[in-house]
Amino acid sequence: MPFPHAPARALAQAALSLLLCACLGLQPQAGAQALPWVTAWEAAPQSIPQGAGVPAFRRAAPLRDQTLRLVLVPELSGSVLRVRISNRWGERALRIGAAGVALAGADGSILVPPAAGEGPGSPRSRTPAPAMLRFGGQRQVVIAPHAEIWSDPLPWPVQAGRALAISLYLPRPTVPGTWHRLASQVQFISRPGDHVTDASASAFPSRITSYLWLDRVDLRPAAPSGALVAIGDSITDGMRSTLNARRSWPQQLAQRLRVDGVHDLSVVNAGISGGRLLSDSACWGPPLLQRFDRDALSVASARAVVVLIGINDIDFAHTPQRRGLDCDAPHLRVDAALLEQGLATLAREAHARGLRAYVGTLTPASLRPSSEALRGQINAWIRSQRDFDGVIDFDAALRDPRHPSRMLPRLDSGDHLHPSDAGYAAMAAAALPPALREAAALRNPVEAAPSSR
Repeated sequence: MPFPHAPARALAQAALSLLLCACLGLQPQAGAQALPWVTAWEAAPQSIPQGAGVPAFRRAAPLRDQTLRLVLVPELSGSVLRVRISNRWGERALRIGAAGVALAGADGSILVPPAAGEGPGSPRSRTPAPAMLRFGGQRQVVIAPHAEIWSDPLPWPVQAGRALAISLYLPRPTVPGTWHRLASQVQFISRPGDHVTDASASAFPSRITSYLWLDRVDLRPAAPSGALVAIGDSITDGMRSTLNARRSWPQQLAQRLRVDGVHDLSVVNAGISGGRLLSDSACWGPPLLQRFDRDALSVASARAVVVLIGINDIDFAHTPQRRGLDCDAPHLRVDAALLEQGLATLAREAHARGLRAYVGTLTPASLRPSSEALRGQINAWIRSQRDFDGVIDFDAALRDPRHPSRMLPRLDSGDHLHPSDAGYAAMAAAALPPALREAAALRNPVEAAPSSR
């Protein structure tokens, strides 16, 4: 079964990108504009709890006449980009007064991108300035509640693994309603004013560690490329990995692929900390069964998805109930049949969209005996079933052979649930063989078609 082609709309956008290149005097790489979009980065959007009783650490502070500078690292190279801004969970319209993209420097600054023929160490006398994003040809845009918008295609060279800074100016008082709470990357908020074009870090004195509104970056690559989507909970999101170091297992997998000479497969992280397969949450967002299409299957040029989910479904049934905002509610007690049915549904949905689906075993979490028994049941089913196209044994990569319900101490971040940087590296190593197969399938898509089971 061949992979689905990009919609016809992509061809019109490609033509517009060529026109923009000509108008700006840029020379895109040969053939790059004829290829479909590929998602190079994602931060799955979550709702921000609202109300007087919500603790400050569960919400984002209001913004007024300020500029956000959001730092991200794309996992693919390309010559044209577009970004998506999401007001999915907002109850009011979101006004963007200006937006720009630049190379990210340290502490909120931006850098001068290399010109043609310049190497990384070449001296540069030009003033750093971002490339301005437009929306329907306009610098400003208003995004309706529960809506999202793509920027116009922008001819701009992007290098895999090289940090970008997306700056958004918010001219009006704005209460954030949509974010990705765990960025594992410091983000920057300016003093009052439009500082989109300000290269200095001094204009951005405030710090946060969440992505506000920005949820996806797509590129036009120079050669046929695809995306591998990792989706799950905090263990995919990279909870307790080193800040600013890009040590989640999907990020480390992307780095391993580039070391192995793979430059045409983006690894996209759609994990949400606290996420569950079956239940929603006022803090963590909808269940994976509900968000699977939007956050994984709709990723541009997605070829395969890696699913790692279920540990919170098991564990949150036993967490204490809290007055007021209870992020772990509902405390639904699940059994093996419910989790197996939900996982099998994800495999069928991926196959129906022409994607291969891999599933990861649930990792050690030092659970209570009854919960550990359920984790063992699920892992036995995962290892033996045939709904998915492959199994990635994350449990085997992390567990202590002498105490299989626990992680090896050196792979444990210290909370006995989330891996350390070394633990995430072990997970990336376990995911490398199927990722390499996906990269090889880019050159032979028919033989590597998704399962029809």
